[in-house]
Amino acid sequence: MTRITDANVTPAKQARRHHWRRDVVELAALFTAVAVADAVANTIAHGPDGPYLLIVSAVVLVATAAFHTWWARRHSHAPPAAAPAHPAARPAEEGPDAGGGTVLWRMRTTVRDEPGSLAALCGALAALRIDILTLQTHPLAEGTVDEFLLRAPETLGTGQLTLRVAAAGGTHTWIERADAHDLVDAPTRVLGLATRTALDTAELPLALRRLLGRCTIRSVPAVSPSGRPTGRTAPVEGALEQDDTVMLLRDPHGGVITVERAYLPFTPTEFARARALVELDALLGPRVPAGQDVLTLPEGAEITVRRADQGDLAAARAMHDRCSERTLGLRYHGPVADADRYLDHLLSPRFGRTLAVETASGRLVALGHLLWDGDETEVALLVEDDWQGRGIGSELLRRLVGLAVEAGCDQVYAVTQASNTGMVAAMRGLNLPLDYQIEEGTLVITAQVRPLRARPGDGADTVRADRDTAAAPAGGAARPSTRP
Repeated sequence: MTRITDANVTPAKQARRHHWRRDVVELAALFTAVAVADAVANTIAHGPDGPYLLIVSAVVLVATAAFHTWWARRHSHAPPAAAPAHPAARPAEEGPDAGGGTVLWRMRTTVRDEPGSLAALCGALAALRIDILTLQTHPLAEGTVDEFLLRAPETLGTGQLTLRVAAAGGTHTWIERADAHDLVDAPTRVLGLATRTALDTAELPLALRRLLGRCTIRSVPAVSPSGRPTGRTAPVEGALEQDDTVMLLRDPHGGVITVERAYLPFTPTEFARARALVELDALLGPRVPAGQDVLTLPEGAEITVRRADQGDLAAARAMHDRCSERTLGLRYHGPVADADRYLDHLLSPRFGRTLAVETASGRLVALGHLLWDGDETEVALLVEDDWQGRGIGSELLRRLVGLAVEAGCDQVYAVTQASNTGMVAAMRGLNLPLDYQIEEGTLVITAQVRPLRARPGDGADTVRADRDTAAAPAGGAARPSTRP
């Protein structure tokens, strides 16, 4: 049953009720006017100038009625008077030019944990014609860290924005440019990173970097490649050190994962998310995607390219035994006899990604490493002597660069010697901007892979599109450092 109240009365019904009341009032006024007019007419008619006064009165009444009609028609078509604007609907104060382009910013600031503090901050941003796209809050023991994704006029400078935020109560403000990838909301991004981590052990350092922004991530093993204990440990639950700018997480494979972000302290929320990713990695155990590609070399031999891990340690050592001292010397620092010690470290998915090349008989003949080296990424190749000069090194290098693009790297570098013409030719064959530096007789070649990230489609597909083309021969390979 519908209850009829005044709120249920439609505007049409209200209008009819109002018209009826008005008609009664007008009818009563008409009768009163007639009575008054009759009394006045009788009084005037018996006077000496009665007829003239009646005529003048009639003319005045007609003129008055005509003026009233004209006035009513004129104001019935006039626009309604502007109602007082609601405070929230008032235009923002004149700030940066709103007619130009806009840019995306990521901003983090700390406000007092009290009612109205966030409202004051949002009001200050609105005054600058800034649109708040997303907002995350990170509660602290004292205050709250608010993280915004903002769309602001491109003429607005960070200095002006920082001053306005400070005036609104924000402290420890940090601002950096953002891009369209930041438009994904936080829960969706975290779930995506967890999925990638679940599929591949090597994704954990990359997932942490994407989760926490610009930071330096290093995996320190419990035992160094030379067999000595590193002495690095971390509590089971992890820890924050150095004014919360360094995060220590226990590596499920042994050792410690350190995450450093000197320009911005980590919040408890970020620490909890990072620890959850590490716990997921530990729960699932070692895992590497099982995909592989079968390729045909120019002379007709078939090879298989696949991901490798520590399960390939025995095959990799056997390949070392078949390599010449010169080939191993171009690849590793120090005595050639110590090369086997580094294999377990290099094949660990924690420190990067490794590609292996097998012949049709299943013999391992080449390895390609993509190593996470703090903020940088290193590529390294080792091709067995009998299989050099067939394009295997170039094929591996292109695929490693594709993996770097997929991981969001801006550049990769290779450490080699000027006499290693095969590696130099393979790097030049990437057709990317290269930078050459000589450090104590060692050649460091840095390739800018950002142009590949700017191209449409997946970076890995971009690199693999030309894998069947003739490749420059790649000899022994680079001589990289053994840092993770």
